[in-house]
Parts: sequence; C-alpha cells; structure tokens
Amino acid sequence: MHQNMMEDIDHILLSKEELQAKVAEIGAQISKDYQGKNLLLLSVLRGSFIFMADLARAITVPLSVDFMSASSYGSSTKTSGAVKITKDIDIDIEGKDVIVVEDILDSGLTLSFLMGLLKAKKPASLHLCALLDKPERRKAEVNLTYKGFTVPDEFVVGYGLDYDEKYRNLPFIGVLKPEVYSK
Repeated sequence: MHQNMMEDIDHILLSKEELQAKVAEIGAQISKDYQGKNLLLLSVLRGSFIFMADLARAITVPLSVDFMSASSYGSSTKTSGAVKITKDIDIDIEGKDVIVVEDILDSGLTLSFLMGLLKAKKPASLHLCALLDKPERRKAEVNLTYKGFTVPDEFVVGYGLDYDEKYRNLPFIGVLKPEVYSK
C-alpha cells in the first residue's frame, strides 16, 4: 500500500459531510422510534465501529451498546458464505429493543445468519441499520429498517470499511482502484 492512501482511491463516493448528514438523519429517526423503549445498539465489528460511534452520539434516547464479530470473508474480496462468530454479545438481549448496526449490507448471508441467531435470544424487537446497501450483491433476504445509502457494486473503503485492514480511517467513503485489490 502507498504511504499516501489517497493514491489508492479512484474517487470519493460519499463525502464526510454527506455521511455526517445521513448519520444525523438516521439518529433522529431512531430517537423518535425508540422513545420510551429499552434500546440496545449492537455493532457488528469491525467495519461498523466508526458509524456506530457517530450514530450513538446522534441518538437522543437512552441506549446501551454491545459488540459482536462474525466473519465470512477471510481476506478475500468475495464472501465465502461460511459464517464464524468470533466475538459474541456480552449483554442478555431478552426483552430489549435491539438494532444491529452494520457498515454494509451486500450478500446478506452473514447478516441473515446473525439475525436468526439474535432472534433466538428473544429480544422485544430486532431491527437492522446499515450505512450502505449494495442490493445487486444480495443472496439472502434481509429486512433493512434503517438505511444510509444505496451504493453500486464497487469496492468501497473508508469510514470504517477496509481492504485488508487498511483505509478504515479515511473520513469519507471512496472507491478503491481495482489494481490495489487485484494484485
């Protein structure tokens, strides 16, 4: 990877300002919908950690947070379909109103599996919030309650999203140059 990450970015898809405005909008909607509820935000690591932090600060109702990690990729760019829980939740979610916070919904295979697993833990409600939606990659039916942006089927990085653990710290979402990941 270049010292200057910007050299690897083909173009900026969503600016820092667009992301901030959308997070504020989703936060306001969740605050309205979860008035008087027992809200738990559940971040699916690692990609959603920046979105989750910003979203939590944009929500004005009391909430708790937890984190889980599941893997279906390894280091390749195509999903394997095999899901492994690498960090389970610590909080008992029975009776809680849970929103799973994800960076990107593409094949839906991992999320479909996770939602089934979580539903079995008897939350009062279970919804999904994804910053990015890549519908043309969908292989499993997943209900998306809160959606940031629909994005084309391109390799996006930044704002928590990575390629090979790099680029997460970019303040925008950009499209990676194909030569970077096709080496």
